[in-house]
Amino acid sequence: MPILSKRMMLEIARTCRHETGLRARFVDMSGAWIGPGTADAVLGQWAGFARDMRYAIQESVNSGSGFVMHAAPNLVFCMVAMEQHRVLHGGVLAGPVWCGTEDGDRREAVDYLAVHGVNREPSTLWVARLPARSLESMAGAGKILMNRLYDCTGWSADLLTENRIRNQQQMQITQAIEAQRRNGQSALYAFEKERSLLANIRAGDREGARRLLNEMLAAIFLASSQMPVLRARTIELMSCLTRAAIEDNPLLEPLIERNHAWTERLVKAGSFEILSAALMKALDEFIDGVYVHGVNRTNPRVTRVIDYISRNHALRISLADVAREAGVSIGRLSHLMREFTGKTVLELLFQIRIQHAQELLTRSDKSCTEIGYEVGFTDQSYFIKHFKRLTGTTPLRFRHARSR
Repeated sequence: MPILSKRMMLEIARTCRHETGLRARFVDMSGAWIGPGTADAVLGQWAGFARDMRYAIQESVNSGSGFVMHAAPNLVFCMVAMEQHRVLHGGVLAGPVWCGTEDGDRREAVDYLAVHGVNREPSTLWVARLPARSLESMAGAGKILMNRLYDCTGWSADLLTENRIRNQQQMQITQAIEAQRRNGQSALYAFEKERSLLANIRAGDREGARRLLNEMLAAIFLASSQMPVLRARTIELMSCLTRAAIEDNPLLEPLIERNHAWTERLVKAGSFEILSAALMKALDEFIDGVYVHGVNRTNPRVTRVIDYISRNHALRISLADVAREAGVSIGRLSHLMREFTGKTVLELLFQIRIQHAQELLTRSDKSCTEIGYEVGFTDQSYFIKHFKRLTGTTPLRFRHARSR
């Protein structure tokens, strides 16, 4: 039974051809061809090609992106794993292309194919016709193919997204460690960045905050690579951030309770990678807590309103629900919100929903429709309307701009 309809496969293949100039074909988890555009004469004869496909699918999952595969000397494909909610269904293969010099000798690739069971006559013509591309262009084609695959299917690539974020974080930490070793910066350097990190958080700059946090993690690791010390220092870091935020705005006192939960996760981390991921999750929750309170700095009732909307933004929230939470009448609630935030309850709700939508569009492969529902919009056109009103662009264009 096909994992995707023939129509959807054709649509993905057509989009891939139009945007990358490459042919796209589909394989299942065994590496066997499925759907339209299956193997040609050369690929059909290629012994061991199914095994290579299985390997490429797994590497795409591990990297969280398209995997550029050297299938033969200077002969390159790009594989994107197909995943729906942590279940793998196969992959989409783009290519092949020639990644040697434009006028280079292609006989080595033909010789390789011959060793693997492909007749020389068809393979010589097949290799000669391959378009020449750079490895960089194939990596770019993999990004495009991945975006279009998950836009068309509406599937959620949870595993790929987690792995991509983790790999990006580890790469940033490694680069920061190398840079700090070259510059001879001390371990105290991490906590000197505390205020800069808070400034990025208040501005809603998640990417900037993550980058700074990774630099701080690198400095902590340089001071000691022993896990008990690393856990203690990361717990100290979150406590310092919580303290600084509350000193700046006493209405953020609820962060103390959240800090207990963050500490429990950090204490349970068994490796630096798990510790880094737990700290990044804590940072995201910390950002949510600080940023939404940036509009209110003096009224505790408004603080309860903001907390309530933040926790329940994806649900149907009525003014009566919010007023009950704040302990005031609907009329008094509207007055307080205008006085202390300059916004209505509905405006704040939309702001928080769109902030979460931006985060999901940047860090997940969920479709725009799925994201709209997840953050609380039951009508897709309503979601697009308010997203464009608050950001100046549509969800799809926002995602494409961030993926470049």
